[in-house]
Amino acid sequence: MINREEKRNLETIPVGSLGIIALKSCQPLGEKIDKYLVKWRTERESEHKDSLAFAGYQRDSYLLKTNVPRFGSGEAKGVILESVRGDDLYLLVDVANYSLTYSLCGHENHMSPDDHYQDLKRIIAAVGGKARRITVIMPFLYESRQHKRTSRESLDCALALQELVRMGVDNIITFDAHDPRVQNAIPLHGFETVQPAYQFIKGLLKNVKDLNIDSDHMMVISPDEGGMSRAIYIANVLGLDMGMFYKRRDYTKVVNGRNPIVAHEFLGSSVEGKDMIIIDDMISSGESVLEVAAELKERKANKIFVFSTFGLFTNGLDKFDRAYENGVITKVLTTNLVYQTPELLSREWYINCDMSKYIAYIIDTLNHDSSISDLLNPNERIQNIVARYRRGELD
Repeated sequence: MINREEKRNLETIPVGSLGIIALKSCQPLGEKIDKYLVKWRTERESEHKDSLAFAGYQRDSYLLKTNVPRFGSGEAKGVILESVRGDDLYLLVDVANYSLTYSLCGHENHMSPDDHYQDLKRIIAAVGGKARRITVIMPFLYESRQHKRTSRESLDCALALQELVRMGVDNIITFDAHDPRVQNAIPLHGFETVQPAYQFIKGLLKNVKDLNIDSDHMMVISPDEGGMSRAIYIANVLGLDMGMFYKRRDYTKVVNGRNPIVAHEFLGSSVEGKDMIIIDDMISSGESVLEVAAELKERKANKIFVFSTFGLFTNGLDKFDRAYENGVITKVLTTNLVYQTPELLSREWYINCDMSKYIAYIIDTLNHDSSISDLLNPNERIQNIVARYRRGELD
């Protein structure tokens, strides 16, 4: 089988010398991406390798050294420790990484999404307009849940996108944006929201044996009306039926700023005896997805697999441990696009979907100014891996 990187026609001249800045929040992911790029570019045969346009094409590392030191008051500054003049820069940031801390007047302070976003701006400011092009890869889009206005309230996500563009950012790449329509805030600039559908299916098929992937044995479930498009896509490419829950809310009350959910109502055909794939963009506290799983179990569903791009687990893992012990969930799959605790990675019910190779493909292709359309539509790759699973070729 031909490696896909060999099939990628990257004979075009790079936009500029490739530089990757992985902010501290995204360092482990950045290092994995860098290893792929170094390997591919060392192996790639190109007659133009020695030409001036390809100068610095093969290097030991594309990661650039940066630092964001802080003063005792908690203020900070961005410092770039290498030249970036004329570089095609890719900045990686994980705004959901709460594990990092800094000293604020002697107190230990955990970094919030606001802190990470501010650090990103500091590094862009340190570049000072010297780079050829700046692409921000922000897997968890900052403030993406505050994407629309329903009363007198701030439009934080739109403001952040406009601010980045004003600072000289050319493209913004995010994953599974809560609502992709937020890109209307920057209509003349690049904005891509990437779906990790293939990585979820690959993670499931590599870790779970004896699945029957057909509409008689499996079904895809959307836990709410907002995530329908994800469920429709997975159901269509796998040839499965789809069901959805909608949240019945009590609009006479407001608890913690929102109307409380009275019940999850189900729309769809019978789930009895079938394996379920529940797909959502994020697991925050996890209450919603576990309630949906419990409802499906009451309707006599078989195994339940949860796909979620961002596993935030803001209230810890205890509820998921109990749900697994009680047979409510079988496996939970989330990506390494946001910080994962060592406890999460050690859980028997957890499958980690590594996105580093995929991001490396995107960076490699964009650096050559080539189209990433085939990377954004994984239908062919999904069909191939399902066919291999059915033939028993997956290890």
